[in-house]
Amino acid sequence: MTTANSRTTDYPIDPLFLQRWSPRSFTGAPMPEYELFTILEAARWAPSAFNSQPWRFIYARRDTEHWPRLLGLLTESNQLWAKNAAVLIFIASKATVLPRGAEQEVPSWSHSLDAGAAWCSLALQAARSGWAAHGMVGFDKERSASELGVPDGFRVEVAIAIGQKGDKSLLPEALQAREVQSQRVPLRELVGEGHFSAIKA
Repeated sequence: MTTANSRTTDYPIDPLFLQRWSPRSFTGAPMPEYELFTILEAARWAPSAFNSQPWRFIYARRDTEHWPRLLGLLTESNQLWAKNAAVLIFIASKATVLPRGAEQEVPSWSHSLDAGAAWCSLALQAARSGWAAHGMVGFDKERSASELGVPDGFRVEVAIAIGQKGDKSLLPEALQAREVQSQRVPLRELVGEGHFSAIKA
């Protein structure tokens, strides 16, 4: 039984998977550009169908000209705590792919999945580097593409706040009770051999 804080697993996975979580409380400490690009480099090495690498990253660091615009795309409830992050990142993914040997691009079945793999790599590298990353779908979907300059054929998938984890007292009182590591449902409720009906939900 491996333990990281309050999380447990019956299988010997790397402790990093248990240590990584998505806090909302950040100290406001700035992130050096080198550390940010180390985290993004990990995301660049994520797997993708046909090695298409459909992800694109649009970022803003605190106290820069771009910060208010990216922060303003988040829902008000997310702005309450994300304003103390060091970096905001939006991931967009390309919805078409050029298969090997083909001359024209076709719709990509997996572009969102591939972008998710990049997000996971980003989050794990952030945790390894001593930072915390929190992904959000609470952002203005209609404004994000235009205000971020995302061209047609791409979908804005997620917004991410990265920062140094702070004490929960830094959060509005309503959020303090939620500042805990989340658990996971038992594996037997997620996995089935041979058929969906074998999942013991």
